Amino acid sequence: MKKLILTTATLALTAGMGLAQDQTVRLGTEGAYPPYNFLNDKGEVDGFEREVGDELCTRAELTCEWVTTDWDGIIPNLVSGNYDAIIAGMSITPERAEVISFTQNYMPPAASAFVGLTEDADVENGVVAAQASTIQAGYVAQSGAALLEFATPEETVASVRNGEADAVFADKDYLVPLVEESGGSLAFVGEDVQLGGGIGMGLRQTDTELRDTFDAAIQTMKDDGTLNALILKWFGEDAATF
Repeated sequence: MKKLILTTATLALTAGMGLAQDQTVRLGTEGAYPPYNFLNDKGEVDGFEREVGDELCTRAELTCEWVTTDWDGIIPNLVSGNYDAIIAGMSITPERAEVISFTQNYMPPAASAFVGLTEDADVENGVVAAQASTIQAGYVAQSGAALLEFATPEETVASVRNGEADAVFADKDYLVPLVEESGGSLAFVGEDVQLGGGIGMGLRQTDTELRDTFDAAIQTMKDDGTLNALILKWFGEDAATF
């Protein structure tokens, strides 16, 4: 069965190779959400998604370039043509799928978590910070807590440190290194929460051929273990894999 799946994916990948041989495919990302994506000391996009995106483009024989943009405009900028695909830690949700299309996930559904100054921070009735336009912000908005939204993930954590918010709610993968490096000044609060259908690439709904090409390339990375290897490299041995 695995061989059949791999063969099917390879055929789909080969079929899509002619779509952009003579053009550059622009990959849009935030560049501010480590370890998914961030800017390194040279000002270049780096991280898990940089490696995944580059490998996908290699397998699809596409010439790609990276474009950074603010998170709150990442979908509008895709729709308006400022780049051709989103690869930015974006969870697949029904609401987003009404506006853009998604590939299959290249990251399994991961945990979200609360972090406060202490383990007993009030995340049920207090003030909880989250990055705007994220599934975490939507979750908090429907809870009993007061939602405090910020444009960047750094601002959400800063709001906890300076007392504006009782806790921040975000991807646990993003929060783990911050807690570990805080020297005990930050702590996880309560249980993890599972949200979304994993992380996928977002594309314009009209770009079906490009979506299918990336979708097939993701499948080959799953089938040969490359994707799992990158997940473990960037998120550690306890990370969820395929």
